[in-house]
Amino acid sequence: MSEDTEETRNGGQGRAVTGGPSGDDRRVVIVGAGMAGVQTAVALREQGWPGTITLLGAEPHQPYDRPPLSKAVLLGKAEGSAFDVDFAALGIDLHLGRRVSGVRPAERLVHTDAGPVPYAHLVIATGAEPIALPGSEGVPGVHLLRTLDDAERLRPVLAGQHDIVVVGAGWIGAEFATAAREAGCSVTVVEAADRPLAGALPAEVAAHMVGWYADSGAVLRTGTRVAALEPGAVSLADGTRLPADAVVVGIGARPATGWLADSGIALGPDGSVLADGALRTSAPDVYAVGDCVSFPSARYGQRLLVHHWDNALQGPRTVAAHIVGGDAAHFTGPVYDPVPYFWSEQFGRFVQYAGHHTAADTMVWRGDPTSAAWSVCWLRDGSLIALLAVGRPRDLTQGRKLIEQGAHLDEARAADPSVPLKSAVR
Repeated sequence: MSEDTEETRNGGQGRAVTGGPSGDDRRVVIVGAGMAGVQTAVALREQGWPGTITLLGAEPHQPYDRPPLSKAVLLGKAEGSAFDVDFAALGIDLHLGRRVSGVRPAERLVHTDAGPVPYAHLVIATGAEPIALPGSEGVPGVHLLRTLDDAERLRPVLAGQHDIVVVGAGWIGAEFATAAREAGCSVTVVEAADRPLAGALPAEVAAHMVGWYADSGAVLRTGTRVAALEPGAVSLADGTRLPADAVVVGIGARPATGWLADSGIALGPDGSVLADGALRTSAPDVYAVGDCVSFPSARYGQRLLVHHWDNALQGPRTVAAHIVGGDAAHFTGPVYDPVPYFWSEQFGRFVQYAGHHTAADTMVWRGDPTSAAWSVCWLRDGSLIALLAVGRPRDLTQGRKLIEQGAHLDEARAADPSVPLKSAVR
């Protein structure tokens, strides 16, 4: 089958990509057609990039947004979540079903299953991939939830109101459990740690989220591990055997960077692409953006790897600015050092978080955590550095701005939920 025919079958748009020298020193190739890749392509056009933009996506589907997968698509309330982007009108060559296997920076070539693709500038936007549960390979009824195809496979499971075991009580586990309970499924969530969201929140905060599971009718089993998976059941380390028509694994994700192993592009111990403040990698004219990249944060004094939607939305503007302005004399460009932000809808609650905190930071409660609406602030040397808001979106909106400003808060006023956060500034 020819490449053009294959692209037509997959919904591809634009010109065919061929290997060999192109003579085009203005060709940008973007690997990954998720939020980060699509927004990079759009930002390049918005900022005036005149050259070729080639967007390579591994999936056959039109590029889509991922957050709706964990609820709307699962529950049959949406058929998909394709981005409202006219790629042809923007002059973006979109190639779907195109898998990338490697890159040779010295030759400025990306290797794909349809041949090499030359580039002048390369943007790595391959995102993250879910971590599989050891021993789950080949077991019928075990699912991950990352792609549109994953959600489509799980939709009839929810519609059938089956017994479901969710492995992992992190953000994705909680969101899936919420959707499954809404669909009428029997849900048991198994978590190896002693609390939900153990990797994200301290015990005293997460403790107030445990009851959310029971309130929804889900069973939460913490401090226990999966010993074995078999068709129709999950065996736990404590000897319990749970019936399971389906098992959904949500135990984390890692940067999808395995294809860079022999490229010479520097990777961190966590597998992330190591980038600087301009999101440039160790290879000339190669950038990285979104879930696959870590960057130095002067704001927090450490390198950050952020696996959240807002990061994939914001980073592309920085990458585009440096590609567009990189050849101008004395161009320095913006430094990428955002206040990380994400949200989660779970068990009837809207949970938002902004910033980045550590165990050493001072925690200040705003409101009663047993109620429907409360917040937690984290202060470092008096400055607001992070905030968790449950049902208090105004706290989040004001807090995010205050974090960006490096504002100092009066701790007593910050602890009073009747005082707007902006009024607690010293």
